[in-house]
Amino acid sequence: MQHGPETIPEFPPNVDWLGPPFVRVANELGRHAFLVEFFDSARINSLRTLPYVKGWHARYADNGLLTLGVHSPGYSFGRLPAVATAAIADLEIEYPVALDPALEVWRIYANRGWPARYLFDRRGVRRLLHYGEGEYEATELTIQALLAELDEDFAPPEPLSPLRPEDQPGATLVPQTADIALPADRERLELTGSWDDGPDYIEAAAAGATARASFRAGAAFAVISGDDEPPGLRETGGLVSATAPGLRLHGFQFTPLADES
Repeated sequence: MQHGPETIPEFPPNVDWLGPPFVRVANELGRHAFLVEFFDSARINSLRTLPYVKGWHARYADNGLLTLGVHSPGYSFGRLPAVATAAIADLEIEYPVALDPALEVWRIYANRGWPARYLFDRRGVRRLLHYGEGEYEATELTIQALLAELDEDFAPPEPLSPLRPEDQPGATLVPQTADIALPADRERLELTGSWDDGPDYIEAAAAGATARASFRAGAAFAVISGDDEPPGLRETGGLVSATAPGLRLHGFQFTPLADES
């Protein structure tokens, strides 16, 4: 069962935008197809999807595709404007990005997860909704169909080539370990030393504390804040070691792996 709006909502007037300016959806109806991508710079699935979104923007902006990012943070540090702005700047996104620290846009869309991809036609009617990674070829073919409705002479290129084996249409994936959210999933970790629970993290009380996650996936990423590095994702082998007290571990995320047997 799909959720979310059947027609593209207007963005709240108080939304802060990064990148090129954007004002109102109503101003663009009839002239554009719309791609709205909800993402979080601290979600590995969002980052793995981003090259496709950037690629579609580069390919089709001149043909009428209007791409809009919505940065809806899932972790407390991502709600800080300076942190979000720096993280998004590092991603070198060339289309407008709405900052959504209070998840206001998320609620308007009744969104359910990251990344989330919405395609709307020139009338603002939703034509595709996809959660998570994958469905890249189907998305691009839908984009091309919407642009052909804007211009009957539009000549589409071949869709972007898959970046990874698991991105191939119809790829069979190995069942992967579910992401770990802290402190709720604390029992899924092997912990040494002292860790104190916070609102959306566990915090090392002393240097030398460790947290280990067992997993079956392509790779493991820890979500970390509170140390000398910018908060966000760090690729690990499933092990985090605190070099000083105050390191905050928000969770672990895992990537898909294609079954090549």
